Amino acid sequence: MANVALRNVSKVYPGGVEALTAVDLEIQDGEFFVAVGPSGSGKSTLLRLIAGLEFPTAGEVWIGEERVDALAPRDRDVAMVFQTPALYPHLNVYGNLAFGLRARSVRRKAVRATVTSVAERLGITEVLRRMPRTLSGGQRQRVALGRAIARHPRVFLLDEPFSSLDAPLRASMCSELADLHQRLGITTILVTHDQAEAMRLGDRIAVVDHGRIVQVGAPLEVYDHPVNRFVATFIGQPPMNLLRCQVERTDKDWKIRPVGIPLVSCWAVPLGFCPMPPLEPGETYVFDLGLRAESLAIAGSDEDPQSLPRTLPATVEIRRLDLLGAETLGTVAMGPHILNLRFSSRGLFGIGDIVPIRLDFQRAVWFDVESGMAPRNRNP
Repeated sequence: MANVALRNVSKVYPGGVEALTAVDLEIQDGEFFVAVGPSGSGKSTLLRLIAGLEFPTAGEVWIGEERVDALAPRDRDVAMVFQTPALYPHLNVYGNLAFGLRARSVRRKAVRATVTSVAERLGITEVLRRMPRTLSGGQRQRVALGRAIARHPRVFLLDEPFSSLDAPLRASMCSELADLHQRLGITTILVTHDQAEAMRLGDRIAVVDHGRIVQVGAPLEVYDHPVNRFVATFIGQPPMNLLRCQVERTDKDWKIRPVGIPLVSCWAVPLGFCPMPPLEPGETYVFDLGLRAESLAIAGSDEDPQSLPRTLPATVEIRRLDLLGAETLGTVAMGPHILNLRFSSRGLFGIGDIVPIRLDFQRAVWFDVESGMAPRNRNP
């Protein structure tokens, strides 16, 4: 096992296509690290640079105490699993699992012991004598994982290995991968475009956009405190609500009014009630207010929204209801603004209903309108 470091790494392809720009990243020994981003963001290039399938235009790649950016893939002691299993079709499952060991001249007895152990861990003992074409998608992906694990690499690299699987099998494979990492403790780097998969698996996640690492942190840290509008809308399902507001600081409170709604509808939020960017008293500013769907809730008929702690009231019109089982995802309109919120599926609400909602401003994130960045918030 080993830590992985990328130091000021850039990758420019012929024609001036800049896939990665000045990436600095430290991945700890034994960590499950996930790089997540949309298609074309550069996350697969990041993985290929670590594997040695690509070479950086600038910068350094380190695995453990060794600089490896000039080494061939076979000299880096890493194992990679691709989106498609890429099994050897002329070898049975046993042969595929044993291939890397035999290539390194491992003794037959040790090969047999390793293959047997890996097969038992992955639940594929009963298919060891079958050919890849006779296996299901999940079984083929397990064999691909097993072939990588059998090598006992320093680093385990996964390039969207479950994207071609159906939803139930994908969920099952994610659980198996998480359990496997806990048992083996191998430094694991996964790239995916599925933010739910990233949140579920990663000890830390890196959000990649246009070849740059936008934010790195624990999944809930990135979810609760996105550094810009891109992270806010990419991480989370549904994405974070963004509500453009005029904000004014007085001697005792913040006056917050959504743009496009009459002044009478503004909220008066006491100073210290929620984190805010540093503002000068008496001046009016415009920010994008970010609130997750769970920070909005429909007030019960027996509740007085004005009296509820840590929240402020508003009135909305329900535009769409998506039943998800125990809960419902609602799309609502607050004047010209469209917002998402979650509530119990047992609620007796329908499309077109006018309902009161509660907004939890203590969980608000504010974004600069021009740059899209989240200013450093503080409690005055």
